Amino acid sequence: MAVSAKLVKELRDKTGAGLMDCKKALVENNGDLEKSLDWLREKGISKAEKKSSRIAAEGIAEVKVEGNNAIIFELNCETDFVAKNDKFKNLVTKIGDSLIKAAKTTEEEVLEVEIDGKPLKEVLLNETATIGEKITLRRYELMTKEDKQVFGSYVHFGGSIASLVVLEGGNEEVARNIAMHIAASNPQYISRDEISEDIIKHETEVLKAQALNENAESDKPKPENIIEKMVVGRLNKNFQEICLLSQSYVKNPDETIKSYLKSQGASVASFKRLAVGEGIEKKEENFAEEVMSQSR
Repeated sequence: MAVSAKLVKELRDKTGAGLMDCKKALVENNGDLEKSLDWLREKGISKAEKKSSRIAAEGIAEVKVEGNNAIIFELNCETDFVAKNDKFKNLVTKIGDSLIKAAKTTEEEVLEVEIDGKPLKEVLLNETATIGEKITLRRYELMTKEDKQVFGSYVHFGGSIASLVVLEGGNEEVARNIAMHIAASNPQYISRDEISEDIIKHETEVLKAQALNENAESDKPKPENIIEKMVVGRLNKNFQEICLLSQSYVKNPDETIKSYLKSQGASVASFKRLAVGEGIEKKEENFAEEVMSQSR
């Protein structure tokens, strides 16, 4: 089947694989992006495990805490120039202050929250018209805690990454340390216990196919029992890297987050991390062409 250049580019951005490999993967899998991702991994071509999601859109990720409620959200714009502008920063602050007081849960409710007498959805439209760039509230989440629990939050580098965590036990300093670690290490789960059997089965199948392909091309093929051990080892390593408790603590790599929390009499109840623009492909700009178009 014929595949579009756009789809090939999207697969390449996600995997780091070559254009021809991406095109072949898509042809082999009838244009299915997810199946093509697995196909490239099985062939040992994809670099997706080592490559973070493409960060393209601009904006600010922010956290607000008030009592037993906390919110984490991302406000997007089109250019870094606007994201660094005081007007945009003030808008983020104003939105955050209003949303934490409203403590709404659904997107529909959030967009109706009034800011200076106008619903947020209208404020965003007005700011889009005023600033000249599309302004959107892309992601928002309300997190709550019990009186005995502790919030920890961290916002990195002007709002490029924000994280929020709820601890059982511990204190605000410990909670902030965990939030900082989450921002730096990007865990996907608290522990392996949260990973579904379907995901474990899927990853095992992909890693087994990958190992078998490697073995077939090796000058010294390994026996099946060794292949099985390789798959288990790779699976455990992958899950260790994406599970918070098994990660090495960024402030002290000699201990894990699990051991650090135990020493502080704390455990993680929940967490959320946002990196600005993750998963959005940024529009490619050609400054020379833009200047020429303006002169026509």
